[in-house]
Amino acid sequence: MIIVVTGMVGIDKKQYLAKVCDYAGKRDKDILLCNVGDLMYAESPDIAAGRILDISLRQLHSLRRSVIKDIIAKSKEHKHVIVNTHATFRWRHGLFPAFDFYQMRQLNPDLFICMIDGVEPLHLRLGREHQIRHTLKDLIVWREEEVLATQMMQRGTNENAPFHILARGFEKGTIETFYQLAFEPKRKKAYLSFPMTHVAGMPEMLSVIKEFRDTMKTILTCFDPGDLEEAYLPYYAQQAQKAGQDTVEVEVLGEKVKLDAAEVKQIEPDINSQIYARDFALIDQADMIVSFIPELDDGMPALSSGVERELQHAHEAAKEVFVIWMPKKEPSVFITQTANKIFHSPKEALKYFEKQYEYKSPLLFE
Repeated sequence: MIIVVTGMVGIDKKQYLAKVCDYAGKRDKDILLCNVGDLMYAESPDIAAGRILDISLRQLHSLRRSVIKDIIAKSKEHKHVIVNTHATFRWRHGLFPAFDFYQMRQLNPDLFICMIDGVEPLHLRLGREHQIRHTLKDLIVWREEEVLATQMMQRGTNENAPFHILARGFEKGTIETFYQLAFEPKRKKAYLSFPMTHVAGMPEMLSVIKEFRDTMKTILTCFDPGDLEEAYLPYYAQQAQKAGQDTVEVEVLGEKVKLDAAEVKQIEPDINSQIYARDFALIDQADMIVSFIPELDDGMPALSSGVERELQHAHEAAKEVFVIWMPKKEPSVFITQTANKIFHSPKEALKYFEKQYEYKSPLLFE
């Protein structure tokens, strides 16, 4: 199993993938992790740390090809290999590719994963660990470019190898997802659909939704839109500006971070368009959608327009559609006509999935 993992600078893939390897090692999967950046520095020790992108493009491409050539040789000696690299770079040379199609075809990866993260943690890590001047708009653009370039890499290398977008999210859960994508490909992949912006500021409701998300992850490989949540940022910026404040304070990775309110408002259209495109892409890479519709205090279903659109997209993409309908009020025909099956609790859905797909969930009991 050869896995190529891409993602823009600021995701801290190296640390994350080391934990993936540790997680896999405890399950008798020995993985060779090849961090392309580290290997390039090791091959040219005269290049100062953090300055490798300052060398000429000719030198850079030559150095990378040398490193990838060594990785290709090592891949023949190891059963499982993760290649941690980038699909693109943006530097003083402008935007340029960080891979070579000929070498990628020689490597012949079995799986491509493009890792993404929110603008808040990206902004924090870049400011803390890298000397890269950037705006929030830059981060949004770089993230989209990296996803597109990785798709091009996969299509130009091995179209039969799966390509997945994976949010870094809350580490433990997504590390399990990464492992399942790599080593448990027969496990059904599900996109989790649930109201988000619609129920913001409702702690009890958010707790119920979290329980649903955690429950589904015990039996399915889940793509969870909650692992990358940015929709709240423009609202916070608007409130800050109304209060006469220039910055928005958010908690990121255990730290308080201030973002420029005007910058946040500037990227609002980008946030919205990327949520729209990304959620549909996550549905397309899944086998099914599992939509959770809780009940509001007034007895009405917490059914947002976003959830309805996701259900319709999944139906039109010929995915299996499962709905967990909690309200006492009966679902409309637009739900019943698109759903393969409707459940009335996460536990009921869990029992069905266990029987249907022959997986065992630790949460089930008779």
